[in-house]
Amino acid sequence: MENRERLSSRLGFILLSAGCAIGCGNVWKFPSMTGQNGGGGFVLIYLFFLVLLGLPVMAMEFALGRAAQASPVRMFQKLQKPGQKWHIHGYLALFGNVCLMSFYTCVSGWLVYYFYRFVTGQTTNLSWSTLIADPGINMLFMGIVVVVGFLILSFKLQGGLERITKYMMLALLFLILLLAINSVTLSGAKEGLKFYLLPDFSKINTSVLVAAMNQAFFTLGLGIGSMAIFGSYINKDRALLGESVNVIVLDSFVAITAGFIIFPACFTYSIKVDDGPSLLFDTMSTVFNNMSGGRFWGSIFFLFMVFAAMSTILAVFENILACVREMTGWSRPVGCIVCAIGIFLTSSTTALGFSVLHFHPFAASSTWMDFWDFMVSTNLLPLGSLIFTLFCCSRRFGWGWDNFVAEANSGKGLKIKPWMKPIFSYVVPCAILFIYVISLINFQWK
Repeated sequence: MENRERLSSRLGFILLSAGCAIGCGNVWKFPSMTGQNGGGGFVLIYLFFLVLLGLPVMAMEFALGRAAQASPVRMFQKLQKPGQKWHIHGYLALFGNVCLMSFYTCVSGWLVYYFYRFVTGQTTNLSWSTLIADPGINMLFMGIVVVVGFLILSFKLQGGLERITKYMMLALLFLILLLAINSVTLSGAKEGLKFYLLPDFSKINTSVLVAAMNQAFFTLGLGIGSMAIFGSYINKDRALLGESVNVIVLDSFVAITAGFIIFPACFTYSIKVDDGPSLLFDTMSTVFNNMSGGRFWGSIFFLFMVFAAMSTILAVFENILACVREMTGWSRPVGCIVCAIGIFLTSSTTALGFSVLHFHPFAASSTWMDFWDFMVSTNLLPLGSLIFTLFCCSRRFGWGWDNFVAEANSGKGLKIKPWMKPIFSYVVPCAILFIYVISLINFQWK
């Protein structure tokens, strides 16, 4: 493989990393969890845990990638001591990225399909349940997402991924502000914003705390090396804690602004803030079909969602591609072709899983999508983050705190201070273990 490619600018790095973190979870999962957990109080606790848990693990991922100058699959091999087995997680990280894309490409395909229907004005009889039952549409739009994603990556890092993501992220930020301004002018906006922004501390209990901790942690997609790859593409000009803050601020901005779009709309049209894809597809379609200028605003909303989803798709595709190229020595175009075929095949399980390829891993209603999501969200993200934390903080068994801090603090910007060591070394791993155990206990196995 040729000399390691580089991102051309700090802005490119921040927007790429934020793009990886910003996705469908910001726009449907965050508002729906806020709705379920009492509104404003949940938002405050979420932001607290984002800083306490998300920030340290993100700084660790960036540091490992930058120190190793390698993808996750080779990263541990370069940094571990002789005879250690940390590198096994490199292969698990690659597997986690593949699992994530095995359902995320389908969700992105649904968004592209809804955008197409709104742009062409075909919004009557548009329903998510009808869409997922059609294997042809699912395969076609999932295929479009996979082909477009790897086509962009087949160009050099700066000319393909970095350039496209910059434009896409700036457009995303513009569109979300436009949508939020429109939403807060609706008749029910006052009630919606009151519920969203005014904390009701009487509604805060243990389950709300756990839900906020969970969402803060998973919104950033940490644990499978998706951030580490971008750390490997940057120089040592900037300290990594400050860069992590920038990424988290952007991610939070999008999640919180999504609430300004969804809560006023739902309160205006007396629609319950539901959970999962139905909020995004059925609820928002109903809102736009009842709104004056709904076709225009619906097109803008689903274009924004396509950008949010594709920013994650491109980032994770790049991670998979980098791992595969380091293992094989293939060129970027060859790697793209092979990876595209592989992801298309694994994604077909989800695309066909609601219609012809039935698989019920858990409850009778569960599907391939639930299986892939369980592998990533419930297992590989928390366990991967725990491995990153232990590797970075344990001198005896891992890379060690001193090595980690030396790498993370290289360059200008916010530094990791000695007083933070107990938080990174003890609070974070204990919290991750707690989240993992609670998630397994609360999981709908049957």
